[in-house]
Amino acid sequence: MSVFNPYLPSYEYIPDGEPHIFGERVYVYGSHDRFNGAAFCLNDYVCYSADIHDLSAWKYEGVIFRKEQDPRNQNIPADAPETPLMMGIKAESPEDLNPRGIHAMYAPDVVRGHDGRFYLYYCLDCLPEIGVAVCVSPAGQYEFLGLVRHSDGAILGDKDGDLIQFDPGVFIDDDKAIYLFSGNAPIKKEQANDKQYSQVMQLHPDMLTLMVAPKKLLPSIMDSKGTGFEGHEFFEASSIRKVGEKYYFVYSSVNSHELCYAVSDCPDRGYWFGGTLVDIGDVYLDGRITKESVNCLGNTHGGIENINGTWYVFYHRQTNRTNFSRQACAEEIHFDSEGRIRQAEVTSCGLNKGPLAGKGKYPARICCHLTGVKGTTFSHPLSMKMDFPYLTQDVPDITPTQETEDKDKSEPFQYIKNMANGCTAGYKYFEFHNAKHIRVWIRGSAEGILDILDRVNGKALGSIELKSDAEHWQMLEGTVNIPDGKSALYFTFRGAGTFDFQSFSIE
Repeated sequence: MSVFNPYLPSYEYIPDGEPHIFGERVYVYGSHDRFNGAAFCLNDYVCYSADIHDLSAWKYEGVIFRKEQDPRNQNIPADAPETPLMMGIKAESPEDLNPRGIHAMYAPDVVRGHDGRFYLYYCLDCLPEIGVAVCVSPAGQYEFLGLVRHSDGAILGDKDGDLIQFDPGVFIDDDKAIYLFSGNAPIKKEQANDKQYSQVMQLHPDMLTLMVAPKKLLPSIMDSKGTGFEGHEFFEASSIRKVGEKYYFVYSSVNSHELCYAVSDCPDRGYWFGGTLVDIGDVYLDGRITKESVNCLGNTHGGIENINGTWYVFYHRQTNRTNFSRQACAEEIHFDSEGRIRQAEVTSCGLNKGPLAGKGKYPARICCHLTGVKGTTFSHPLSMKMDFPYLTQDVPDITPTQETEDKDKSEPFQYIKNMANGCTAGYKYFEFHNAKHIRVWIRGSAEGILDILDRVNGKALGSIELKSDAEHWQMLEGTVNIPDGKSALYFTFRGAGTFDFQSFSIE
């Protein structure tokens, strides 16, 4: 079974992925976007897991926590008038997938407590507290436990002097100390305030009560001068792992489209800047600057995990000309002898542990490079307009349960839309052996030439004469001359009109 990026089904939109191994399975916990949603994280928390020995078979574990389970987030009647607080996300009908809670659930994290139970930490969009839910299994039905609180019983985030809580990350050290990380920070100096900082605190074994009060941790854009974090200061998305005797703190920087890491000898102090782990547009890799991004940009969030002896960074990409339909990706990472991690290249390979097989059929959606004749821009309709290609799907958002129960609805599949003159879709990497023939499945109103290139090595591999059908998917084919070995595969269109790109095959 093939495994590539994104590693979950094409109709799943799970950003902010935190990978954790419990037993012989790796579980990914994230927030839950909606395809074509109007805001972040509109759906309930779900979970996927995979055997650590087979990362090609991800199991849908179902909904693990619903928004209305939080007492701050009770359902809104279907006929309730919309209010400014609802931010335009009220359900349109009783059948809508989004339960009628006012607040969306942002990026969560999960840890196994000293009592063997599993604790889920999360925030509700603009509210300043941290919620906690508990379950006896990693991906069962979590039940609301309470809000993190001070030792005097006051709720963290509500007390005078408390910082805003955001994107919690939780970590239990070898000495059983329980650390909770939280917070966000301004992305620009003119947004500065005294409520937003990276912070760390310690919990009692009840997993709710603070043992050590919050203190500031990573520098923000306001106080980074001379720290080594300049240009990559903390923005949000705290995640921590212990590797050997060092602590690695992963976060989203003020650049938003990159995950960075910091390193310390202690979990709660003394971090120094390590570098960029991954950037969704390969910005900073080998000196690439923002305007040379290989994908339209937006935020990203994730963490690192060692799965069966290999380290990966989990992150998310943008789709559908928006920031609100994000998908889970992963890349292999490597530590050098000094504990540094070179920035991972964005690829189509994901969890495959090497190049994809240079034969067979692949969905176009696994592109790791998608640019227009103008390059790239920010992933937003006002920025992109119809000047760039983008990833989308034809049918509304679904869950796997709906897909299996409603036989009258076709399964959504993702494809590249709006491939126009000068647009490129790139795929890295494949291991080719005697590849001579290529097919593409397209539709649209385009006429011209589809050049097939290995842009990494600067080689022309072949071309396909293209004339597309506006109503139906059609297969077009051509010959290629691809040298044996590891190569990238790029499709660049020269011609008039636009087409949608569904898939390709190599023989």
